[in-house]
Amino acid sequence: MSPRLRFACLVMLGVYPLITGLSYLIAPLTTDWAIWQRTLVLGPLMVFAMIYGLIPTIQRYFARFIATE
Repeated sequence: MSPRLRFACLVMLGVYPLITGLSYLIAPLTTDWAIWQRTLVLGPLMVFAMIYGLIPTIQRYFARFIATE
C-alpha cells in the first residue's frame, strides 16, 4: 500500500466520526433549514477541523506508518 493511500485511509477514518459529530452538533440549530444551508455551515467547520486538528494529528501520530514503503 502506498503512503498516499495509507494517509487517505487514516483521514477517512477520522473524517467519518468528525462529520457525524458535527452534523449532530448543528442539527438542533438548523432543523428548519434546507440541506444546502446546513451544508454551507457544515463545510467550513469541517475544513477547519481537518486542517487545524485532524490532519496534523494524523501526521504527528502516524508519520512512520504513512512513510513506510
